[in-house]
Amino acid sequence: QVQLQESGPGLVKPAQTLSFTCTVSGGSITTNYYWWSWIRQPPGKGLEWMGTLNWEGRTVYSSSLKSRMSISRDTSKNQFSLQLSSVSPEDTAVYYCAREVDYSIDLWGQGTQVTVSS
Repeated sequence: QVQLQESGPGLVKPAQTLSFTCTVSGGSITTNYYWWSWIRQPPGKGLEWMGTLNWEGRTVYSSSLKSRMSISRDTSKNQFSLQLSSVSPEDTAVYYCAREVDYSIDLWGQGTQVTVSS
């Protein structure tokens, strides 16, 4: 059974870089046709898809965030990571890692609350 586990800070100061790692167990991030994604939900708002990385390491980013974010992977640890730079209070959200296949999300991490505040 594949599981996703996020790890990252709960509090980040404005202008800093937010970093998250998602550890995947029970399956490989290099398995064909799976995409590994980051999604967030600001308080009182809907889900926002941020970006994704596929089994070959190719990335796709949301146009609204691409100038500030990057997604990378460490295949030796079976992890993929998110970095979001120059954060502001508007980046306060619950952040999720997830697995996508055929343009649908079929697995979610547990979600981690991040607050951007000085």
